[in-house]
Amino acid sequence: MTTVAPFPLVEIEGAPKARGMAYGEQARGRIGASVALYAGQLDRFGFGRDDVARFSEIFLPRLRQWAPDLVEEMQGIASGANLDLSSIVLVNARTEILQLARREKGISDDEPDGCTGAVILPEATRDGRLIHGQNWDWKAECAETSVVLRIRRTDGPDLLTFTEAGGLARSGFNAAGIGITANYLESDRDYRDIGIPLPFIRRRALEAQHFADAIKVVATTPKSGSNNMMLSTAEGFTVDFECAPDEAFAIYPDDDMIVHANHWQSPVALSKLRETGLRDVPDSLYRDHRVRRRLSARHGDVTIDDLKEALFDDFASPFSVCRPRIRKKGGNLSATVAMIVFEPAAGIMEIAPLPAENREFTRYELTLDDEVRERAEKAMPARGRPSISQEKRWSALS
Repeated sequence: MTTVAPFPLVEIEGAPKARGMAYGEQARGRIGASVALYAGQLDRFGFGRDDVARFSEIFLPRLRQWAPDLVEEMQGIASGANLDLSSIVLVNARTEILQLARREKGISDDEPDGCTGAVILPEATRDGRLIHGQNWDWKAECAETSVVLRIRRTDGPDLLTFTEAGGLARSGFNAAGIGITANYLESDRDYRDIGIPLPFIRRRALEAQHFADAIKVVATTPKSGSNNMMLSTAEGFTVDFECAPDEAFAIYPDDDMIVHANHWQSPVALSKLRETGLRDVPDSLYRDHRVRRRLSARHGDVTIDDLKEALFDDFASPFSVCRPRIRKKGGNLSATVAMIVFEPAAGIMEIAPLPAENREFTRYELTLDDEVRERAEKAMPARGRPSISQEKRWSALS
């Protein structure tokens, strides 16, 4: 095992443009590397800088209408990082732009954004707190082009998210106790229309004060391609949405947990659309089973360390739950870039970069709103309710 540098924490606040500029200034090097990673990929496809602007303009008019504040924040990021707006759009719409570029050139996709995620309800955990986490499988280079973003807000709950540098959000939770992770999915409905890029949807979900509002954003926002998004709340509930571009299919906990990899599970979804992703991620069929089996064996006693161990599973390596660096056919260097686990009710997130070769976690914290923490405590099974000393410690953290 080796030690890999932890993801830097970037803390921002204020109005959209101001917090964007602070983000760009603090993470300038990583943002530049993030942009270069995807601009370089487009270059290998035969597209130049003018094409980056062209692809960005496909999304910007709709984004200005749907989320003008987030476009303003991206403008701030661009200014702080000494880049143009199209470069920041490229990072935030990289899934959609790379797919459009491939389709324009007739290039097949050998590098789907994998991931294995899980949410364990309080009834199945030792401490009576919901646990949420995932392995993010993508480009190994992203271990050096990602950050943890903590946003202090005056118009809604604060939020903590792991994301690619320059990105608006990926995995994380907010001070209202709402958490989100996401997994690659693919169907025959993909890229018929232009929708809202996925980081914008995840960011809006993390800005929600109420769980119902986060559900609405994830389930009803039109998307360009399919995606799976797992939503949770510190109050002890979770629902998974297998999202086609124009429809979402809900999956509820089984045995007090949800585990999802990269294939469609909803019988309703499979009766209405065609799964097209398994040709690229056949390992999905055992990855989610392996994680579920490990967690189910610990039902009622699951800890955050148990989730980590499940996500460290190396069965059938290198195409395993925890993936070492693999050079794929098209030249892409793939890996489990990060393992992200969090307990929103405790206000903690732990992340290990490149976990197949590094087991060092860094802890990041976000204090829940008092009212949310009280509701989460009331929702705990009796065995997990905090003692008086714990309540005093949590109050001190606030």
